[in-house]
Amino acid sequence: MTDINETKLPGVGVLHDFECQSGDRIGVISHHAGRREVLIYDPHDPDRVGECATMTADEARSLADLLGGTSVTARLDVLRHEIAGLSIDWLRIPAGSKYAGKTIADTALRTRTGVSIVAIIRNDQPIPAPGPDEELQVDDTTVVVGTAEGIDSAARLFAGSTS
Repeated sequence: MTDINETKLPGVGVLHDFECQSGDRIGVISHHAGRREVLIYDPHDPDRVGECATMTADEARSLADLLGGTSVTARLDVLRHEIAGLSIDWLRIPAGSKYAGKTIADTALRTRTGVSIVAIIRNDQPIPAPGPDEELQVDDTTVVVGTAEGIDSAARLFAGSTS
């Protein structure tokens, strides 16, 4: 049986990864909000992700079924944490987002979605408890708190382009 490593990602979820007999390394991040990311690591740098596919919880279950299903799928569902409907997730500010270069206050995120930005990760450096005047930049990762639905709305807002 393959050894599966489990790493808790505070504020995000859980990472499970393993090394294939071929030497390829694969991981799955199970976000608190239900989203899953399947990671295929760079064969030349085991800490760098080469490819990533993002899936909903339903899509992840479908993939697990296609792969024959495993006990890991059940474990991922058990590890999903929700506190009275509260979810925490990381949302990236992509190039082309109309919120790049805008302040947190400019987004009106809390008013529009009920979601709050509680931290920003910029160039691998955390900015905890950013104020409303903190400017969002392309490739920032925001740590957001709210309902799963609100986080989905925030993700759609951030992903929207200026065109």
